[in-house]
Amino acid sequence: YEIRLSLVGSEMCIRDRLDTQAEDLDGTFATNMRDLAGELGVTIVAGMFRPADTVQRGEKTINRVYNTTLILDGHSDTPRILTYDKVHLYDAHSYHESRTVKAGDTLLTFRHGDATIGVATCFDIRFPEQFQALADRGAQVIVVPTSWADGPGKVEQWRILTAARALDAGVFIAAAGQSRPDFETKAGEPSGPTGAGHSTVVDPSGVRIAEAGYGPETLVVNIDPEEAAKQRKRLPLGQIRADTTMR
Repeated sequence: YEIRLSLVGSEMCIRDRLDTQAEDLDGTFATNMRDLAGELGVTIVAGMFRPADTVQRGEKTINRVYNTTLILDGHSDTPRILTYDKVHLYDAHSYHESRTVKAGDTLLTFRHGDATIGVATCFDIRFPEQFQALADRGAQVIVVPTSWADGPGKVEQWRILTAARALDAGVFIAAAGQSRPDFETKAGEPSGPTGAGHSTVVDPSGVRIAEAGYGPETLVVNIDPEEAAKQRKRLPLGQIRADTTMR
């Protein structure tokens, strides 16, 4: 059994306030994507922002949003929408994502044909325990839509982290990275809220099967999800973790 992954590294940047861009699941973006998935008979994974809550910070009233990954399953007569809200927020390097974004608290796996797919988003890639938990739930592939800001060493970190998460969870990583607006022209320089491109598919042994560059690009890759089980048998890290006691 093989599945075909198509990763699209697009060029898009939301420049207005997140709460003015956020939509509910019955909004234009989600419903149009659902209809497109049904029309094509595919599963689409896409990012968006949804309204979350309102918090008071001093004299400021902030309408926070969820950083939501949509899973739009178009294989049935009534295409369904699943959601995953990013769990780990980027409160680092003097940036505080939690001021405007509310963290999710639930992991998500879903079925695609005979395969089990897990979901993570962007900064989640730095937290191996999330990927291991998804693998424990049966995930053979973990999709990771991302806007990974560029800067010194950032692409190399991205390559290391995607390979490490594939290895320590024994899964395929399919990570779609937002492309850099000016592509290679300023490669390696800080890119603010936009991405560094380099969408990638990594197999469960940490081998990079495909990788895009800085600019918009589509990768089409066929994989066999059963390779995940074979790798976990060869390198049973999950079982060893379960059997290991540390003091």
